[in-house]
Amino acid sequence: MQSVDQVIRARWVVPVRPRIVLHDHALAVQDGRIVAIGPAAEILTRYTAASMAHLDQHVLMPGLVNAHTHAAMTLMRGLADDLPLITWLNAHIWPVEGRFVSPEFVAMGTELAVAEMLRGGTTTFNDMYFFPEAAAEVAQRMGMRATIGHVVIDFPTAYAANADVCLQLAADLLPRLRRMPLIHQSIAPHAPYTVGDAGLCGARDLAASEKLPLHMHVHETAHEIDEAIARDGMRPLARLARLGLLNQHFLAVHMTQLNEEDLAICRNSGLQVAHCPESNLKLASGMAPVATLRKQGTPLAIGTDGAASNNDLDMLGELRTAALLAKGVSGDPTVFPAWEALEAATLGGAEAIGWGAETGSLEPGKAADCIAIDLDHPATFPVYDPVSQVVYCAGRDQVSHVWVNGNPRVVEGRAVDWDTQELFARARGWVERIREKDSER
Repeated sequence: MQSVDQVIRARWVVPVRPRIVLHDHALAVQDGRIVAIGPAAEILTRYTAASMAHLDQHVLMPGLVNAHTHAAMTLMRGLADDLPLITWLNAHIWPVEGRFVSPEFVAMGTELAVAEMLRGGTTTFNDMYFFPEAAAEVAQRMGMRATIGHVVIDFPTAYAANADVCLQLAADLLPRLRRMPLIHQSIAPHAPYTVGDAGLCGARDLAASEKLPLHMHVHETAHEIDEAIARDGMRPLARLARLGLLNQHFLAVHMTQLNEEDLAICRNSGLQVAHCPESNLKLASGMAPVATLRKQGTPLAIGTDGAASNNDLDMLGELRTAALLAKGVSGDPTVFPAWEALEAATLGGAEAIGWGAETGSLEPGKAADCIAIDLDHPATFPVYDPVSQVVYCAGRDQVSHVWVNGNPRVVEGRAVDWDTQELFARARGWVERIREKDSER
């Protein structure tokens, strides 16, 4: 028998690729990587393990991938609700950010976000926020995989004076973050309405020279489109295409306002879309045409957006909303079925943010980033189809185990390496200062 670090056995194993449900199967894990998947009886005769998990009422599946976050914004959760995007940003979020955002703020907010995401079964996230080194250090320390975006924005912020400074900061920081094994990087121009042509071209060139993806809010609201036409004489996607930003390494977030011309650009460029349905619903921004995008072959990932606009980082909830909303918007109940939604929230997200070779599916050779969801629960009983139960029924409270690189992050529903109450205690000082500042407005 071959000795491995651990064997994880479950009643149902859902590898995502291929789209199949394996009954009473097990994973053998060595040095953080999956070395074998097979029937439990076969794995147990081939391997002896230092650690053994037998999850007899659980689905074992890849960890969820949150394809768009502003992790540090957990510190602004619930700060300003029930407002249009522009009012929400101009009157509340940007003033608070201008007063408080710092490396310490970003570290604290990211700690809260990582704790929430890991506990809810998310093992990888794609971030866009200021002071990216602080976010990267937290993710690495807490054992969570991340793609960290280097924000590019024209107007002065607590982070940088303009887009040129943002790009220089990114160039200086890239080598340091490359030394973190759980961290990938992207260049993240904020949005077409906050970055001019020079900044966009600079982001394009830096991403190309460093072989990094681009991550950007695009076509989020009708107001954005109207302003772009008045200012530039063209829609934002057409402008980005003219400037040479769009290709298979470009992740366009939101994409709620798409006409036939826009859809053709998506199809011809090969760009990928991060769909954030709950944030778009809450801000009444519009809905991404998921059925059309899928039909034309545009790759789709799912993200929560930040906790200030969602207001949670619950990827199980997000993929359920995405699946249901696609049916309601299209008028077709067969659109975006459970398997497609699950793939978008796992492998689709991993591929969109540069982690597809490592995570997003359970396959020999890949990292052991996996989660167990306990279906022995009133909300998910009986189980005829475990994938359907995960997508349409299961809550994040049913996530019992989480592994990243084979390392346990959650066991029996409890965090392994952090104390939630201690996190809250450290965050309360920030909360009181933000509450006091916002009440002055």
